[in-house]
Amino acid sequence: MGKKSYVYQSIARAACDHGVDTMFGLMGDANLFMVDSFVRECGGRFVPAAHEGSSVLMALAYSHVAGKVGVATVTHGPALTNCMTALTEGARGHIPMVLLAGDTPVDAPRHLQSIDQRELVKASGAGFEQLRTPDTVGMDVARAFYRAQVERRPIVLNMPADFMWQEAVHISHVLDVFTAPGGVSQGDILDEAIGMIASARRPLILAGGGAVGARDQLIRLADRLEAPLATTLKAKGLFNDHPYNIDIFGTLSTPAAYDLIARSDCIVCFGTGLQDFTTDRGKLMKDKRIVQVDVDPTAIGGGLHPDAALVADAGLTAQTIVYWLDQAEIPPSGVTRDLDIASLTPHPTGTNKTAEGFVNFVHALERLEVALPKDRVLVTDGGRFMTEIWCRISAPDPQSFVVTTNFGSIGIGLQEAIGAGVAAPGRPVVLFSGDGGFMMGGINEFNTAVRLGLDLIVIVANDSAYGAEHIQFLDRQMDPSLTEFHWPSFAEVATSLGGLGIKVHTIEELETAIKAMKTRDRPVLIELLLDPHDVPRMRI
Repeated sequence: MGKKSYVYQSIARAACDHGVDTMFGLMGDANLFMVDSFVRECGGRFVPAAHEGSSVLMALAYSHVAGKVGVATVTHGPALTNCMTALTEGARGHIPMVLLAGDTPVDAPRHLQSIDQRELVKASGAGFEQLRTPDTVGMDVARAFYRAQVERRPIVLNMPADFMWQEAVHISHVLDVFTAPGGVSQGDILDEAIGMIASARRPLILAGGGAVGARDQLIRLADRLEAPLATTLKAKGLFNDHPYNIDIFGTLSTPAAYDLIARSDCIVCFGTGLQDFTTDRGKLMKDKRIVQVDVDPTAIGGGLHPDAALVADAGLTAQTIVYWLDQAEIPPSGVTRDLDIASLTPHPTGTNKTAEGFVNFVHALERLEVALPKDRVLVTDGGRFMTEIWCRISAPDPQSFVVTTNFGSIGIGLQEAIGAGVAAPGRPVVLFSGDGGFMMGGINEFNTAVRLGLDLIVIVANDSAYGAEHIQFLDRQMDPSLTEFHWPSFAEVATSLGGLGIKVHTIEELETAIKAMKTRDRPVLIELLLDPHDVPRMRI
């Protein structure tokens, strides 16, 4: 028999049983005693957020950077409704996390904050698990963690508030999760795929977020074929330093890399759903053979129908293809022998001109790419500015790159930057955000980063407008003034919240900001003042 305790203690202990040492959240009636037990009795770390949705976003980034299940907790009703965008972001991004959410007492159906939390969670795409009785806490928590890992999405564990002070016997449960890689397809489809690859004259290897664990095997296949390597946005940095890495595939490619992709006759895709931005809405896949490999069958055929589909592990499949190419003595394609990577990978910069009182965005990014810490974790918010950042600011590897665009939301970048910083102590986190996104979700959590003492560098691109909408008005020769705002000085706000804020109007001020950044002892915010009429268009 286990040790007798209260339900709130049993939930905290069950989280610890699963190796949880950090929990993000905001306390309320239904979860405050559980949080207290997690900290004081289990020795865990609680990271308090200013907004409930922020705690979920922090846990999502923590999961991505740390490589384990992220955990957050909120109370009931409006606390959970405040998490809807964050839960949807996690579900769309296939990120394993557990949200320990309180619920109103079962015997109080007219409670002010009562809502059908199951239906609410279902609408976000996250999973729902009910805490059934005081005696099933260990198993219910185990089910939530199991499902988060197997289903690769957030799971909300619903905890009725009236359970918390009921007695329970804590029994530890940890369910084994199948983590061995999937097998390799066999039979005619595998033969057809290898035949397509063997007969290709200009093959190319494409890796997505689902293939980041197969880096070495994919490089071995590319080298065997003498084929260039490319990644989707989510796998950015996977093939850093490889001599034939052409970087991001699709609408974010350089013009020269785009032409190379267009001339390819066979794209071998690993761990990518081939969404529209990757394929440029199908244009890049015309008149070529497509081989798609993914352990998740639902990822195959969603964007376009491949010529050969293998539901299989990326690394094992790449090894198998190399084996049969060698057995059949297939000669390499020779494509990379004539590649000039130095001319394929740089993005055009244009002139360094802009209106007085503003800095040129592209040239500021080029300077920051050189000046920012090399061992950074890179986080980007959503919005107009991000495509140039994705193209011009490098990340050390995919695990060190947090892209918050699974749901197309803005205003969630700083929250995820905090989660990334907690997951990677000792490493600087660099966040790029637009002014609208920072105003929406950054200001209320910047002080959280200060309180936590995070090594955080925030770059706010401020064109005093909602830029994507601004462009649409201009394109139709309409007045864009409704999209323009007189924001407060973000640099001054950052300083007032305990950080160091620096406003940049000129190239000289950018250099001053870079010097200050290198001697930082607190979170730093660099506000780039931009002309809304002179910002590059989005590339998606």
